[in-house]
Amino acid sequence: MNSSIYYLTGMGGQLTKGLGEELIQRGLTIAGQELIGDFKNLSFQEQIEQVSIDLQQHFWSTDSRVIANSFGAYLFLHAQASMEPYIGKVLLLSPIIGDFDDEDSLRIFSPPRPYVLSEMIDKQVYPIPVNCQIHVGELDWQSNPNNVSKLGLSLNIPVSIVPNAGHMLPKDYIKTVLDNWL
Repeated sequence: MNSSIYYLTGMGGQLTKGLGEELIQRGLTIAGQELIGDFKNLSFQEQIEQVSIDLQQHFWSTDSRVIANSFGAYLFLHAQASMEPYIGKVLLLSPIIGDFDDEDSLRIFSPPRPYVLSEMIDKQVYPIPVNCQIHVGELDWQSNPNNVSKLGLSLNIPVSIVPNAGHMLPKDYIKTVLDNWL
């Protein structure tokens, strides 16, 4: 089995911190993109293209593994939209899948191209990754569990909703998911 993981962090995340640190402690080699610095400064289209290139040139085999968190999962889903169905294993954590708002806090977020994925899914033209699973917190206002469940149902991807969890999933839960997924 390949000991490398392609990791797409959430906004402001780093490959060697948080989840990346947990992966490194397990003896895995981390490659991927951090949503900071030069990569963050690219246009959304350039970010998608870079992720596509990374996957197709370096992580395109049945034993390749991708972990994408939050906005990194949004990038993966958009990159996947322009490729053949991804053949490796994919783990999406608290994925952003479109625009959202939180009535309680009056927070609103609309990522680039918020309706592209849903339109492709509705038209049944989205290339579904071969081996994918999604985990989202029950109380996540950024990655609405109802919307994520609908996405999973539409694409036949299993979705686990973590009770009493928000956007940042509990560390012990993530460790268990990694134990099973790896």
